[in-house]
Amino acid sequence: MDNVRVIKVKQSVLANNDTRAATLRKKLKEKGIFLVNVMSSPGSGKTTLLVNLINRLKQNLRIGVIEADMDAVVDANTVEAKTGVKTVQLHTSGECHLDAKMVDEGMNFLGGGDLDLVFLENIGNLVCPAEFDTGATLKMVLLSIPEGDDKPLKYPLMFERGDWFVFTKMDAISLFDLDVEKVEASILKENPNARFFPLSAKKDQGVDILANALLEQVRSYQEGKQ
Repeated sequence: MDNVRVIKVKQSVLANNDTRAATLRKKLKEKGIFLVNVMSSPGSGKTTLLVNLINRLKQNLRIGVIEADMDAVVDANTVEAKTGVKTVQLHTSGECHLDAKMVDEGMNFLGGGDLDLVFLENIGNLVCPAEFDTGATLKMVLLSIPEGDDKPLKYPLMFERGDWFVFTKMDAISLFDLDVEKVEASILKENPNARFFPLSAKKDQGVDILANALLEQVRSYQEGKQ
């Protein structure tokens, strides 16, 4: 038994994915494409927010979208119909996350040669997507007001690895008990570089601030400042 080779499968899978992600990130950097990995629980408002952001940014940036779902095409159809930007749907065949290989395939379908910004709408899940590097430049995590303020405690990896945190459905805050300052403090304790964007896409509040921040990030990235 001492000669039996033991392989830690999860570590092996993640190491292989990290290598693919680094290669993809380098390729995107060379092309000047800023990739945003958008993650959240189901129903947090990812698609609605993306439509609002894209319609603000598409006058200044060439945008593409990669939509991920286990089987459906609903979100891809919605984004393409409401924004007119190039959109591709990835089906994960039951997987609860996207990995770098899947994203690379999506980028190939988009073309990418004439794009500045690509939004990757990941599977609605706060567990698996946090573990897999997609090659993204920025990880944007959404937390909707109805979800409560204990999510950073229940799903610490997602909130440790995210870059920007968007509080969605702020128009409903008077109806729920979520304490935004408490959530921010909890995230900052483990993630001191986190940035926060409270907004309501439905009421068109705060979306311009996020859109302008993204535009600034993309321009800085393309100018070689990141």
